[in-house]
Amino acid sequence: MSPQPDTARQSLTEVETHGVDRIPDADRTASPLDLFRLAFGGANTFSTCVLGAFPILFGLSFWQGLAATLLGVLVGALILCPMAVFGPVNGTNNAVSSSAHLGVHGRVVGSFLSLLTAIAFFSISVWSSGDALVGGAHRLFGLSRSDLTYGVAYALFAGLVLAVCVYGFRFMLFVNKVAVASATALFLLGAIAFAGDFDASYAGVFTDTADAATQDLFWPSFIGAALIVLSNPVSFGAFLGDWSRYIPANTPRRRVMGAAFLSQIATLVPFLFGLSTASIIAAKAPDYVDPAAPDFVGGLLAISPGWYFLPVCLLALIGGMSTGTTALYGTGLDFSSVFPRLSRVQATVLVGVLSIGFIFIGRFGLDLVQSISTFATMIITCTTPWMVVMMLGFWTRRGWYDPDALQVFNRRQRGGRYWFTHGWNWRGMTAWWVSAVLGVLFTNIPGQFVGPLGDLANGVDISLPLSLVVAAVLFLTLLRVFPEPRAVYGPEGARLARTVEVPVPPITGPGAVSVPSTTLRA
Repeated sequence: MSPQPDTARQSLTEVETHGVDRIPDADRTASPLDLFRLAFGGANTFSTCVLGAFPILFGLSFWQGLAATLLGVLVGALILCPMAVFGPVNGTNNAVSSSAHLGVHGRVVGSFLSLLTAIAFFSISVWSSGDALVGGAHRLFGLSRSDLTYGVAYALFAGLVLAVCVYGFRFMLFVNKVAVASATALFLLGAIAFAGDFDASYAGVFTDTADAATQDLFWPSFIGAALIVLSNPVSFGAFLGDWSRYIPANTPRRRVMGAAFLSQIATLVPFLFGLSTASIIAAKAPDYVDPAAPDFVGGLLAISPGWYFLPVCLLALIGGMSTGTTALYGTGLDFSSVFPRLSRVQATVLVGVLSIGFIFIGRFGLDLVQSISTFATMIITCTTPWMVVMMLGFWTRRGWYDPDALQVFNRRQRGGRYWFTHGWNWRGMTAWWVSAVLGVLFTNIPGQFVGPLGDLANGVDISLPLSLVVAAVLFLTLLRVFPEPRAVYGPEGARLARTVEVPVPPITGPGAVSVPSTTLRA
């Protein structure tokens, strides 16, 4: 593709034409600050407040919920931040970069994970924002709160988000620039609105007078709440490359990683807003936090002073736009390479329509809270080991990649450095799927999702540490026992891995230039 004009000078309403092909150097005008805005803007939203309310919904006190929230955000940010470096290095998204470690065909795993994440967080943003808009309109103007009004609100809001994603990166960046400042201001305004009602002594259900059966549920509930919080930063793992690919390759990696890390630490703003207001709801309007039928949005409107109804609606609109666009944009981008007959715009529309279908099924046909927590569980257990394989692969390769070989799948070609075994690197694939399956089996979120082996640790959820350790140990072991071709490593060679000298098949197929395999060495 020929270089395009400087993207900084393109119109916001000019539809982005880049797919997952490598972004030309001339078009890489973004900065780590832009990455911070996108990642923080995508989480500085009303839907994150909903996730922040889960510790209270799980019965924790305010201080216990605060500890679970801090743990989830910090651990999630540390896991996430290394995933930001692939975009500047390779100029493409993280799913394409995963070709180097899972194989030319194995990169579809990243596409699957991005789809799972996009559906979950696009749905959460539409649900929470639509509920807030309808609830606020009911309080302000007497609008009926029926399935019809909720359905219309969801459809209109989802369509608006989809339109922004169709226009692409620059429009999305503009939306997030507005969202970061305005949503933060509205959250701070909310601190004023609820300051008089907030009581940090909210005790939850795990008090000294609770019965033994309730006390036994404390650690499972605490860890389950922390995992749901952690799912928010981890959910960005498959998407960071979508935005960081516009950052110049010579940008210091510590700055790129720092931007990703700080963007998640900053999400404590919406998380603590959700936690604090949920504790107020539990004390003043406990029916709204009934585990059988929780309604955080309804409870928030019930305890809000009248003057804060309009800010709540604005927060829902602005924040939902930010979350929805960051979730949907990357998946549409990636699926345009999985299905080559679809352009980026067509793939975005397809994924958006599928997500909208799930929104209506999950809201009107399933248990909403269980849908959210189950999807959050799947994101953690499936995405985290994939991220471990990517990060350890980056480290063993010393950050060296062949950008042309990464594009073999997207161009419908064969061969190259990352062809491995018929397009699959079974070392990375095995480490991923074994760890992901174990994570699902050992998951235990009381009342929400419990895997077949979830009770083996006395009801405590050990899925995350188990999948992290198994993925790391298994992948490094496979690299030692079954060495990869020397050609996939850079001129400095491998770190903590063995290699073997084998010829690399030349890249063949549409547009390929014939190169003898004997010359394809690092």
